[in-house]
Amino acid sequence: MTRLWAVVLCAAHPWMAFAQSVPEPAGYRHDQYRGPVPETLAGAAVISDEEAHALWQSGAAVFVDVLPRAPKPENLPEGTVWRQKPRHSIPGAIWMPNVGYGKLAAAYESYYRSGLTQVTGGRPDQPVVIFCLAECWMSWNAAKRAVSWGYTAVSWYPEGTDGWAFMGFDTESLVPMPGEPRAN
Repeated sequence: MTRLWAVVLCAAHPWMAFAQSVPEPAGYRHDQYRGPVPETLAGAAVISDEEAHALWQSGAAVFVDVLPRAPKPENLPEGTVWRQKPRHSIPGAIWMPNVGYGKLAAAYESYYRSGLTQVTGGRPDQPVVIFCLAECWMSWNAAKRAVSWGYTAVSWYPEGTDGWAFMGFDTESLVPMPGEPRAN
């Protein structure tokens, strides 16, 4: 029986290497924003699809979507129609694009700070759920930043809209929160 377990463990070893968790970094992620993310975020709750849905159903938390979006190209020929890609997200969520980068331009930091103040009613203890897509460091960075600004009821939803849609939960099309600066 011991040999059987040894064979099983040896065969599983390559898979187990991929299953190891990503360590939580001390600072923000500054590149390769799509990839495996940590299972933790100091100062924030990390929530599952079911927990996110329960919070959404209860209406107790504000949901903040931080998926980035491409800026409108500056040198488009006159008369060119520019259509932003629609963002299908959690119903009632507030979309604040481009606030999950490792370093924010001053205009985006101000947009995010004032946006969080607005959606939380200025209460740092107001529950807020921050998300993006699965394996997206943008939401991790944005949640970490909210914690660093003194928000005490931050939940990070690492599966984001990918997990939400996979579970069969409803989505709706969002537009960005007013006041978004031009992309940096």
